[in-house]
Amino acid sequence: MFKFYQRIARSNIDIVYLGETVCAKRKMLRRDDWLNIAKMLKDSGKEVVLSSMTLIEANSDLATLKTLCQNNEYMVEANDMAAVQQLSGQSFITGPAVNIYNSHSLQVLSKLGLKRWVLPVELSKDTLSDMQNNKPSEIETEVLVYGRLPLAYSARCFTARAHNLPKDDCQYKCLDYADGLMLSTQEQQQFLILNGIQTQSAKTNNLISELNELIQLNVDVLRISPPSQHCEKIIDLFYQCLHHDYSVNDANIELQSLMPTGGSCNGYWHGRNGMDNFNNNQDSSCQPACL
Repeated sequence: MFKFYQRIARSNIDIVYLGETVCAKRKMLRRDDWLNIAKMLKDSGKEVVLSSMTLIEANSDLATLKTLCQNNEYMVEANDMAAVQQLSGQSFITGPAVNIYNSHSLQVLSKLGLKRWVLPVELSKDTLSDMQNNKPSEIETEVLVYGRLPLAYSARCFTARAHNLPKDDCQYKCLDYADGLMLSTQEQQQFLILNGIQTQSAKTNNLISELNELIQLNVDVLRISPPSQHCEKIIDLFYQCLHHDYSVNDANIELQSLMPTGGSCNGYWHGRNGMDNFNNNQDSSCQPACL
């Protein structure tokens, strides 16, 4: 973990989100370790954001959340409304699990201190366009442009269940699957990824061909959800397309070879089935944005 973030500190990424968001049991690092990583990244010129848990299941989770929200140095990404309540009155960010589906929600959250929001992964560019036209001007917009889509969360650990283990004695089986446990249909179609209590798409969401659309919609930040391998190369491909007129088509071909098994998708962005892969064959240069 430390070596990974040391490499990220040398990458062209601008913002780094830190912390466990899926399972409270899966704490590979202590709080002080995360803070040391945060300082190292900040010293490297990165904006650091501390992320909260998406599903609060126990009083201990709530106590941890309160401590996180009371830190005085780093912005916090709220991944549920309990975190929003704790952060009310100070600047914060909402993650993709907070269901913001219209500009009215943005206006309400703006009064509480919202600085940036992440588009829920199932919403389309048309919905985003409407929301961009009506959102408060001081709020930044962020879109997940690469990575498996977080679809659902449950109190049950599906990875432990797959190994016939109770959640309280899961033996941290999720750590055996760097990119999650693949779930296929009876027809052997790769369908979903089990990541502990989180369900993800088997396909990797890839919007590199839609960069110009994102910029035209005044999206401020592009989010990359890192797979277990090739993270720095993926960052570099997006960076090159944004800053150095690198061919989007060539970058897309490279990304297809780097992404984990399951293939790619971008259906939600185009208002279609999420598993669809709509190829618009863009091959044009892009203006700089923030990664």
